Amino acid sequence: MPRVDQSTINWAVYEDNTEYAGMAQATLPNLTALTQSISGAGIAGNVDAVILGQFDAMSMTLNYRTMTEQAVRLSEPRRHNIDLRYAVQDEDPVAAAVQIRAIKHILVVIPKTHTPGTVAPATPENGTGEFAVRYWATYIDGKKVREIDPLNFICLIDGTDYLADVRKALGK
Repeated sequence: MPRVDQSTINWAVYEDNTEYAGMAQATLPNLTALTQSISGAGIAGNVDAVILGQFDAMSMTLNYRTMTEQAVRLSEPRRHNIDLRYAVQDEDPVAAAVQIRAIKHILVVIPKTHTPGTVAPATPENGTGEFAVRYWATYIDGKKVREIDPLNFICLIDGTDYLADVRKALGK
């Protein structure tokens, strides 16, 4: 079915299934593959070998409009289980219908920085929290489409676990 993805309608942040209020924005982690430069006989120059299932350290950012107890709690130096849930509006141009897609990111994070923001009359504080990501899974309409778990050697993308043979070779 053709689908035109249009916009995020709204979103919510949860920790341990408790909704947080006051979040303005989230920046999801970048997936940057680890590489090894290969050169030598038979290669004209250098090429990057992308190492299967290996990624650079991931981080995410939550932006807060104002200081809340929840934002302070997220700065506790421990693991936090975070869900980012949002509804995306798509249009089916053939059926002339608007459809809603449910997207959920589950992340296990540890706070790295907490910036309270700026205090001024009639303005948001615009504080931020940056978090080291230990685990990241993405679900679209309830189907797991990605799971990145470096500590457990899992790199599942679109139904394929690219580190299954690595775990087997290591006896894990």
